[in-house]
Amino acid sequence: MPARGDVWLANLNPGRGTEPGKTRPVLVVQARSLLAAGHPSSLIVPLTTNLIDDAEPLRIRVPKLGTLVRPSDLLIDQLRAIDNRRLITGPVATLPEPLLVRVAQALREVLDL
Repeated sequence: MPARGDVWLANLNPGRGTEPGKTRPVLVVQARSLLAAGHPSSLIVPLTTNLIDDAEPLRIRVPKLGTLVRPSDLLIDQLRAIDNRRLITGPVATLPEPLLVRVAQALREVLDL
């Protein structure tokens, strides 16, 4: 079962337009209460190894963690809900709390909350 702050490998195929596709790491950002209730979908933020410096709040850099062998950027503007059956393997990493705080702030900015 996914947990908030965990990175899982997810099958995001088929991608459409600007959506990232293929199997890639995703950060689970869904509320713990929905995850604990067994909700059938999860809110995620995809990661990419195509790095762009100084792009916050649209991108947040994640260092090598767990089995992530390369630094990655979180694609904050690609927040989406996926069916939990798209989650293949995980968790492959867990983000530390200070990084999750930055993610939460970036989501608030991008969503104008």
